[in-house]
Amino acid sequence: MSEAQQFDVVFLGAGPGGYVAAIRAAQLGLSVAVVEKDKVGGTCLQRGCIPSKSILRSAELYRNAKEGEEFGILFENITLNFTQVQDRKRKVVEQLTKGIEFLFKKNNVTLIEGYGRIMGPSIFSPLSGTISVEIPDRESEIISGKHVIIATGSRPKSLPGLEIDGEYIMTSDDALEMTELPKSIIIIGGGVIGMEWASLLNDFGVEVTVVEFLPRLLPLEDADISKDITRTMKKRKVKIYTDTKVLSETVKIVDGHVELDAVKGDKEIHLSAEKVLVSVGREAVINDIGLDNTEIKVEKGIIQVNENYQTEEAHIYAIGDVIGGLQLAHVASHEGIIAVEHIAGKNPKPMDYLSVSKCTFTHPEVASVGLTEEEAKEKGYDVKIGKFNFRGIGKALIHGDVDGFVKLVADKETGDLLGVHMIGPHVTDMISEAALAKVLDATPWEIAHTIHPHPTLSEAMLEAALDVDGKAIHG
Repeated sequence: MSEAQQFDVVFLGAGPGGYVAAIRAAQLGLSVAVVEKDKVGGTCLQRGCIPSKSILRSAELYRNAKEGEEFGILFENITLNFTQVQDRKRKVVEQLTKGIEFLFKKNNVTLIEGYGRIMGPSIFSPLSGTISVEIPDRESEIISGKHVIIATGSRPKSLPGLEIDGEYIMTSDDALEMTELPKSIIIIGGGVIGMEWASLLNDFGVEVTVVEFLPRLLPLEDADISKDITRTMKKRKVKIYTDTKVLSETVKIVDGHVELDAVKGDKEIHLSAEKVLVSVGREAVINDIGLDNTEIKVEKGIIQVNENYQTEEAHIYAIGDVIGGLQLAHVASHEGIIAVEHIAGKNPKPMDYLSVSKCTFTHPEVASVGLTEEEAKEKGYDVKIGKFNFRGIGKALIHGDVDGFVKLVADKETGDLLGVHMIGPHVTDMISEAALAKVLDATPWEIAHTIHPHPTLSEAMLEAALDVDGKAIHG
């Protein structure tokens, strides 16, 4: 066996956790290799965040064109070319993929395209962490790292007994590759991914039905947000069934349609559509990556780590979806940066997950940071609430997009900001102000005394901060 290439850090996976951390590690002067079995960018770039938001943008423009008459712009014979929608999506993904490949070369990050597995102690290293890489049409390579970072991401889950065939019954991966739109679809799961697909398909004119097992849509968001997204989706003629269980054993294909039964309380519901999209969460990709050759602990399908993302074997780290928690691209990136800075001896500050922004790119958009009102009360806080509707904001009226609100949750005793929750136009671009306020332990009073420009949508944040003490100007 030939001598293994030696690196300071070897990454398994080039998603937003792996590639960002690899570049940061190289900036810190470490020698870096990244093993990726598919394409750089991972699920986020290739099958998630970026392609789905590209299609969402097309859906938004299509909706705006149909609503143009209100703005004095009349479009005649509006047609949708879904092939062009998909072509544009691919171009966006390809451009960003090339961008990451360029950044790897610029920062001297070695990219090895193949399937990597962790080996146990070997002639190359007394520690587990040597990586065997299967490379298509070539002899396998052996590489060795003083440190290894597992960043292999996640894949869509399904329901027991519900077989994914990619044509009639799909995951979000399959949906991204549709060549034409169905006339109707049942979406099983009312979380972030399910609701984004419900929103964009509705904009494209697809008849959408959402079935959610839990009592409300977007169950991890504030209850007021869930209530409002349900209201707006119903206003757009999306059929919503919450607190409803799909009976997977009843699913069958009949005359080009998927037929299934569901149960809500003691009521049975029969549903039929051209396609079914299963969106019931994601599971860590950790099988067959060599964990059996290590002492790494796995509980409930999740790799166990400490605050620096070290596993039971201190030289092996894990970040992103494989460790559970918030399965978000920007979370994986930050976890990876903390891990490599720890390797480099920089003593990084641990991640504060309560200061992480969450975004849902529906229409209207949803964004939040910190504790919900319910969570704050459960933790024993005596809360005070500030809330302001976009209907009272001039820029929202100018946009013709007035649904939604900004809600602040604060500690009545100290005045500290506990959480911010938004639903409305462009709130995914507004939430970073709230996240900064959370990081700085700001109070609503301080936000209210930050002059917000007029006319902007951000004035809703100002008014909600004022409303915490009953002082909203335009409310």
